[in-house]
Amino acid sequence: MPAAFRRLWAASAVSSLGDGVYFAALPLLAATLTQNPVALGMVASAALLPWLFFGLLGGALVDRWDRRRTMWITDLLRAVLLAIPALAAVLHLLSIPLLVAVAFLLGTGQIFFDSAGSAYLPQLLGRDLELLQQANSRQMGARTVAADFAGPPAGSALFALTRSLPFGLDALSFLASSLLIRTLPAQPPVRRQPQGPSLWAEAKTGAAFLFKDKVLLGLALRPAIGNMAFAGMEAVLVLFAHHQLHLGNVGYGVLLTAQAVGGLLGAALAGRLGKLLGTGRALTTTALLEAAALIGLGLSAGPLPFIPAGLALALLGAAMAATMVLAPSVSQALIPGELAGRVGAARRLMALGAAPVGALLGGWLAQSAGLRAPFLVGALLLASTAVLSVTLASNKRIEAALAAAAGAAGE
Repeated sequence: MPAAFRRLWAASAVSSLGDGVYFAALPLLAATLTQNPVALGMVASAALLPWLFFGLLGGALVDRWDRRRTMWITDLLRAVLLAIPALAAVLHLLSIPLLVAVAFLLGTGQIFFDSAGSAYLPQLLGRDLELLQQANSRQMGARTVAADFAGPPAGSALFALTRSLPFGLDALSFLASSLLIRTLPAQPPVRRQPQGPSLWAEAKTGAAFLFKDKVLLGLALRPAIGNMAFAGMEAVLVLFAHHQLHLGNVGYGVLLTAQAVGGLLGAALAGRLGKLLGTGRALTTTALLEAAALIGLGLSAGPLPFIPAGLALALLGAAMAATMVLAPSVSQALIPGELAGRVGAARRLMALGAAPVGALLGGWLAQSAGLRAPFLVGALLLASTAVLSVTLASNKRIEAALAAAAGAAGE
C-alpha cells in the first residue's frame, strides 16, 4: 500500500468523524426550529436530492477535471459552507430554508467528492484488486468507527453545549481533509475520450457503459436492491424495537451499536472472504447472510427478543460491510480510467435512488401487513441478489472481466 494512501485514509477518517457529528446534530437543530414533520423531512432528504437532479452530470464533470484537485477544492468549499449554520446559530439567524439549502449544497459537494474519490483510488493503486480491497476495507472501517461510533454521541454532546459547535467541528474536519488531500501525489492524466456534443451526452456514455457490461451491472444492482430492502427495514426499525422487542430508547441505541460492531468486523474480514471464496461466490454468500439476518430480525420473539435481534443486526452489518468492500473494489478495477467518474456516479445514483422507494414500501407493508412484514419482504429482495451474483457476477465472469480489463490497460 503506497504511503499516499495513509493520507487519503486519514482524510476519510477525519471527514467521517465530522459527518457523524453533523448527522446527529442536524435533526436536533432542525427540531429546535420546527415540529412540522414535513419540514423535518425536507431537511433530512435535502442532501440526497442533488443525486437525483444531476448525479450523472457531476460524474461527467469529474471525468473532465483532475480528480485530486476536485476532492480538495470540494472539501474546502464544504468547510466554508458548514461555517454558515455555525455562524447563523451564534447570530440567531437559523431557519429551516437555510438548513435545507446548506444540506442540498453539501449533497452537491458529495457528488463531486465521491465521484472523484472513487476514480482517484484505482489510479493511485494501479487498479490492483487486492490493494483496492485492502484500501476499501480500511476506509470502511474508519468510516464505521468515526461516523457510527464516535461521531453521533459527540455530535449530541456538543449540541447540548451549544448549537453551533457540531457544525464548526464538521467544518474543521472538512478543512483538515482538504489539506491532507492537497498533499497527495498528482496522478498522470487519464486517457480522455473525445468530449461529446454536450455534457449530458457524456453522462449518458457512462450510464450506457454500465448497463452494457453484465458484471458491472450485476455489481451495481446488488446495492440498489439491497438499499431498497435496508431502507424498508430502517423506516420501521424504531417502531419494531419499541412495539415488538419492547425496547426503550437506550435499547434501540444498543441495537444500532450491534449493527455497527458487525459492520466493523465485516469490513476487516472482507478481503479474506474474497480470497477464500472468490469475489463472486463471496458476494453470493453475503447476500444469503443478509437475507437470513433480516428473517431472524423480523421473527425475533421470546422472553428476551432483543438478543436474537441484536445478533441478527450484527450479522446484517457484517455482511453489508463485506459487500460494500468487495463489490466496489471489483468495479474500480474494471472501469476504464476515462469513464470512472461517470460510471461511478451512475452506480451511486442507482443505489441512492432505490432507498426512498424502499422506505415507502417498508412503511406501506408495516401499515397493511404488520411490523414484521418489511423484514420478511426485504429478505426476499436480498435473496434475489444472490441470484444476481450467480448469474451476472460469478467468479468465472469476474475473472474473465478482470483479465480483459488488464489486457485493455496494457495496450
